[in-house]
Amino acid sequence: MRDSAGIPGGTDAAGGSPDPPRSRRRRLLRWIALGLALLVLCGAAVGWWLYRKLDGNITEDTSAAAELERYERERPTHSVGGSQNILLIGSDSRSGKENARYGQDRGTERSDTAILLHLPADRRSATAVSIPRDLMTLIPACLTEDGRRTAERLAQFNWAYQWGGAACTIRTVEKFTGIRIDHHMVVDFGGFKKMVDAVGGVEICLKQPMKDPEAKLKLPAGRQTLHGEQALGFVRARYSLGNGSDTERMERQQQFLGSLVRKVQSNGVLLNPARLYPLLDAATSSVTTDPGLASLRDLYELVRGIRDIPTDQVKFLTVPRRPYAADPNRDELVQPDAAQLFEQLRTDRLVTVAPPTAETEQAPRTARAAEGGASTAPQGTGSTSTPVPTFTGTTADTADCR
Repeated sequence: MRDSAGIPGGTDAAGGSPDPPRSRRRRLLRWIALGLALLVLCGAAVGWWLYRKLDGNITEDTSAAAELERYERERPTHSVGGSQNILLIGSDSRSGKENARYGQDRGTERSDTAILLHLPADRRSATAVSIPRDLMTLIPACLTEDGRRTAERLAQFNWAYQWGGAACTIRTVEKFTGIRIDHHMVVDFGGFKKMVDAVGGVEICLKQPMKDPEAKLKLPAGRQTLHGEQALGFVRARYSLGNGSDTERMERQQQFLGSLVRKVQSNGVLLNPARLYPLLDAATSSVTTDPGLASLRDLYELVRGIRDIPTDQVKFLTVPRRPYAADPNRDELVQPDAAQLFEQLRTDRLVTVAPPTAETEQAPRTARAAEGGASTAPQGTGSTSTPVPTFTGTTADTADCR
C-alpha cells in the first residue's frame, strides 16, 4: 500500500512511527538492568551499614589482653589443635542505667556466673561447665583498676573478678584447671535481658511454683515463657528457693541455657530476619570480649562452627564440688573427680553426662566413673579400652519439668 505521496507504509512511516518492538524491548531491558543495579548497590550499602553497626557494638577488652600477655609464660599451653575453651562471665555490675535498678553502684563487680565452654576440634558437641561463685580457690596476684597489685591468696572464686576483672578470673581458672582459656565474653544484667527478649523469650518448665522476693520473681508451676526481667530473676534467684545453695541456682541456669540453645537453633530465630537482626544487635551490644572475638566476623565464625551441634550433644554440668570443710557456706573441689574432668577437657576427650540418680541426689555432686569399655579417645579419633568417666549433668534436649 502507498499513501498519497507514494511512500510505502502509509503516513506512520513518513511521519515518525513508534520504535520497532525490538528497540522498545532493548530500552526496557536497559531500565530494568539499571534498576536492579541500583537495588544491588542500595542493598550492599544497607548491608555494609548494618555490618558496621553490629561490628561497632562489640566492646573489646584490651586491658585483659595486655595483662594476660604479661603472664604468658606461666599460662597453660594452647588447646589441642582446633579445640577452643571460652570463659563466659556474667557480671553483677550495677553501673549504667539498666543495671542500677539491681543495687547501688559501689564501683566494684563480681562474676555472678562463670561457665567454661569447651568446643572440641570436630565441633560435634559442646560442654559447658559451671564454676561455683563460692568455690574456694587460690587467686593469683592481680592488677586492680587503680593500678595496684593484690597479693596471692585463698578466697572465693568470684572475688577474682572484683579484684582484677576478666584477666584475673581467667588466670584463676587456668591455675586450678590447667586449661588454657582461648577467649572470654562478659555479659551484664541488661545485656542478658536484651538477648532473651530478642529471641522472643525462653520456655522453661517448673514442677513447683517459684517465689523469690529478692529476685522479684513469682512463677507458677508448669510450662511458661520467660522474658527479660523474669528470665534474669530465674537465673539469679537463690536464697529463698530450695536449700538456697549456689548449686541449685547453677542447675536452673543450665536448664535455662539449654532452652535458649533450642530456641536459637530453631527456624523461628535463625531463618527469620525480623528476629535474627534484633538478636545480633542485642548480642553484639551486650558483650565485652577479648580481641580475638571482638568483631562480627569472629563471632560469626564461632557461631557457624557450633550452630549445627545436636541438642543432645550440648552438655551442661557443674564442676565436681562439695561444701568447704572450713565453712559449709563455701565450696571446694572434689578430687580426683575434678582433676579427671579437667583432664578430659584439656586433652579434648569425650565428656559424658547423665541425670542425677537417687544416690547422687543425696550425695554431693561428684563425678562417677561409668562401667564398661567406652572410649576415652579424642573426639573423632580411634578408641581405647579405658572407660569414659560420666559426670552428673544434663543436655540441651532435656525438656522435662524441674
